[in-house]
Order: sequence, then C-alpha cells, then structure tokens
Amino acid sequence: MTPTDIPAYMAHVGIAARAAGSVMAAAPTAAKNLALRALARRLRGAGEPLALANAQDLDAARAAGLAAPLVDRLKLSPAVINTVAEGCEQLAAMPDPVGEISGVKRQPSGISVGQMRVPLGVFGMIYESRPNVTIEAASLAIKSGNAAILRGGSEALHSNLALWALVQAALVEAGLPADAVQLVQTTDRAAVGQLITMPQYVDVIIPRGGKGLIERISAEAKVPVIKHLDGNCHVYIDAEIDLEQALAVTDNAKTQKYSPCNAAESLLVHARQAEAFLPRIGAVFAAKGVQMRCDATALAILAAALPADSNADLIAATEADWSEEYLAPIISIKLVASLDEAIAHINRYSSHHTDSILTTNHPNAMRFLREVDSASVMVNASTRFADGFEYGLGAEIGISTDKFHARGPVGLEGLTSLKWVVLGQGEVRT
Repeated sequence: MTPTDIPAYMAHVGIAARAAGSVMAAAPTAAKNLALRALARRLRGAGEPLALANAQDLDAARAAGLAAPLVDRLKLSPAVINTVAEGCEQLAAMPDPVGEISGVKRQPSGISVGQMRVPLGVFGMIYESRPNVTIEAASLAIKSGNAAILRGGSEALHSNLALWALVQAALVEAGLPADAVQLVQTTDRAAVGQLITMPQYVDVIIPRGGKGLIERISAEAKVPVIKHLDGNCHVYIDAEIDLEQALAVTDNAKTQKYSPCNAAESLLVHARQAEAFLPRIGAVFAAKGVQMRCDATALAILAAALPADSNADLIAATEADWSEEYLAPIISIKLVASLDEAIAHINRYSSHHTDSILTTNHPNAMRFLREVDSASVMVNASTRFADGFEYGLGAEIGISTDKFHARGPVGLEGLTSLKWVVLGQGEVRT
C-alpha cells in the first residue's frame, strides 16, 4: 500500500480508522488519560527532533516565497510545544464525556428514558499551516473516544509527521490502537477528495483553514461537515451604555489581534451615542492605524471630530463592506436608529459567528441574546472571547456556525452525540 495509489491508500486509512474507532469508543477513561499524559511528556522530550523537522518546513516555505505571517504560523517554537503539551494535560484532567447519561425520567409505563453521550466515531480533519493543530486534533480525538484522520497542509508535512509519530507512540504506550490517529502521508490534493467522500469510513469532516478550502469541502463532501466560512463579527453600541466600558471592549474586540475569526469587523452605533462615542473610538482606531469604512453620517461625524494630524484613515463604506471579513486593521462603521435596526442589520450581514451588544439596558440585552441568530451572542464582552479555551472547553477543534449538532466552539462534547437509552424491569407495551 503506497500513497501513490490514492483511492487504495485512503480506503486503507479509512478501514483502519473505523476499526480503531470501535476500540476507542470502548476505551476506559484511565487509558485515554494515560495516552494524553504520555503525549505531553513525549512532546516536551522531543525538542531536537521536532526542531529539525520544523526547520525543513520553514526552509522550504522561505525558499518558496511564503509571506512572513504564513511562515510564522509554521513555527514549532518551545513555547508552542509547551502550550500543546499543557493542553494535553488539561484534557487529561477534564471529566470524560463518553458514557455520561443525562435527563433520565421515569415514564408512566415504568420505563426510564434518558440520553447517553457517545463518540461520533471517525472524524476527518483538514487544516492548513499550523502544525500545532495536529496535536490539538489528536488530543481531542483521544479524550472524546474517536478515531481521527488528519490531513495537514503540505507546507507543514515534516513537522506533522514528527508530531504524529509522538501521538502514535503515546497511544501504544497506553494500550490503545496506533491507528486511532492517522496522518495522511501524501500532499496529493486528491487525498482530500477521497477523504470527504468516504461516508462508509468517516462520520464527519472538520475543515480548518481559509474560506476557499472550506467552500470546496462544503461543496464536494459526501460526509457531514462542521464548518464556518467567515467571521464577520459585530459590536453594537446601544442607546444606553457605560461609555468607558464600551470604548475598552470595542477596542479589544477589534485590535487585540486582527487575524482571528472572532475579531470584530463591523461596528454599529446607536444614533443617540454617536456624538459621544464615535470621536473617542475613532481616535483610538486612528492611533492604531485602523482604517474606518463608514456610512455617510458616521463619516461626517468622524471627519469633523478628528484633528487633521491624527492620521485617521476614513473612507466611505460600500455595500460589500457590511459583509466583509477583513482579518486586518479595517473596520466598517454604521449608525442605526434603534435596537431593531441593529438586530436586523446583524442578521442580514453577519456570518452568524459572534456578535456583542454593549448596553446598560437589561431588556435590550436580553432581546439581543434571543434575537441575534449567531453561534455566540454576548453582552458587554469582547468578541475575542469566542474560543473553546475561554469557554472552559479545555480546547477546541474549530468553530461551527452550523445549527445542527455543534454550534460555536467545538470541544469534547462537540465530538460526541447523544443516543437514547431506555432502562426497564421487564415492562412490555400494551
């Protein structure tokens, strides 16, 4: 079996994953935790081999002319290794969701009915650039009792192979099947086409990368996909606010880091707060080099309020700006006349990822939580908190803007499903 025969190779991987998945579903918690702690130990002890493998990928990336930010994503620094090792240990310390029975209720017939949490089975993970995702996906697969087929980006192949070897060694050390986590060992893109069309072996696909990758997977997959395409996240400044809090949260949501999918891309401001809020947040954005793409009213207020020497980058917004995920120091700004208008705008233009209201009006906050149709909806908090670790999930395998099964950060529970269980004492239906 060689990776040059892609259909045969991927079928082999799928058969092995399905067999391993059955073993993982029945694996005791102690064995899974042992594997995670062993993986953490092996990661910390493999500094030199990992550095050598990573250097190959970094050298090739620089030689190929990859942009500096993309090269930076490839780096397996000691800090990155320690972070993923700590993640494994944190997962080992968390409760095991598999086998948990909830909601048991006794029925008039005498039977007791509830739901049990069980692994999905086999998930395929397709991701780009960051080799640390190999460990994050593997560790979540182990703890949730799933098997995983991982397909990383070609630019990180040597790093991913080195990390995968540590994963397999840790699984074997814990008495679990090495094939519980497999890495696709070819950079041939046909392997992805096979992986996403093997429902007999794969239960769900999780793509993690750019919009182009996710659109392709969503269009071509014959396996269910957990995905999000865009992160057009909104901050809405309500008519009644704590001004200092609103400034601090809005600044953090946009500028703490520009590239994540939970960074704010759109700012809506109630007209009642425009004169007080816009000049001050505009000065903050101008100082940090954030371009502001504004509707006509916001543009006029900011142009009049900001001094000429502020270097404010103000331009008129187009219709396309209301839907845009910039992943850059750019933000769209629009004034709205009411909470109703804000909610309607968000539900039309957002990517249903994360949206936040800043308000001191409790009824308005509750309406926003109920009516904004997004995976994460916040009150008086930065959109940057939309993250599995920040939500107490230990880790996440991605963000879902779908409505079925998993929504928002996908952690251990997102890699499981519920089945009905019935407990009886010989009851028969009459």
